[in-house]
Amino acid sequence: MSEEQPLTSRQFGPRAEAYVASPVHAGGEDLEALKRFAAARRFGRVLDLGCGGGHVGFALAPLAGEVVAYDLSEAMLEAVAQEAGARGLANLATRAGMAEALPFADGFFDFAATRYSAHHWQDVPRALAEVRRVLKPGAPLMAMDVAAPDNVLCDTFLQTIEMLRDPSHVRDYSVHEWNGMLRQAGLAPEAAVRRRLRLDYTSWIARMQTPQVQADAILALMRIVPEAVRNHFALEPDGSFTLDTASIAAWREA
Repeated sequence: MSEEQPLTSRQFGPRAEAYVASPVHAGGEDLEALKRFAAARRFGRVLDLGCGGGHVGFALAPLAGEVVAYDLSEAMLEAVAQEAGARGLANLATRAGMAEALPFADGFFDFAATRYSAHHWQDVPRALAEVRRVLKPGAPLMAMDVAAPDNVLCDTFLQTIEMLRDPSHVRDYSVHEWNGMLRQAGLAPEAAVRRRLRLDYTSWIARMQTPQVQADAILALMRIVPEAVRNHFALEPDGSFTLDTASIAAWREA
């Protein structure tokens, strides 16, 4: 296992309960749209890939035959299993591992979803190839994540504050990048549904327990960025900001 991979577990393990309780992760228009997507199809076996606090799995379990919540962090999975038990979701199971090496048979799942996770993966193209392998022919993946701006300066700002907050961050990808990686993996993407998401600075920093020196660096950077960056992210005096997200349905080609 590489040095970067344990970092993700070290970062998120102690913060598992915060992510289970996080309002940003527990709700949102994208999660409601995902539930409508699943309710219309009633999938048998579902993969919540990079499950984090488990909210995709919690949303889909009442609408599916079985859900596997899959994550690198054992501590996160323990918190998810505990919450699933409290909610009476007996058809939700947990499994630990990397996104780039899924321990499932070919064609094992009817549906896969990933939300706010892929920006931590070390090799997204490899992970998407694995998703294609474990999906049945014609089955969909729903990929949901922060979307990097097409503007290079805004993109640089976003990646910088993400890494200052959480050094396990790898990259937020643009919709263009996502479409290219999905097609390369043999998944046919539909048009992305773009949304805007406001993040409260105080809870955003607290959820990750970002060291003060790094939190101060984020605020210092926000104070000196050009107007184009300030406007795109709707920067607020207290450090709160608004970013872009995207949801992309992509179907496994036969």
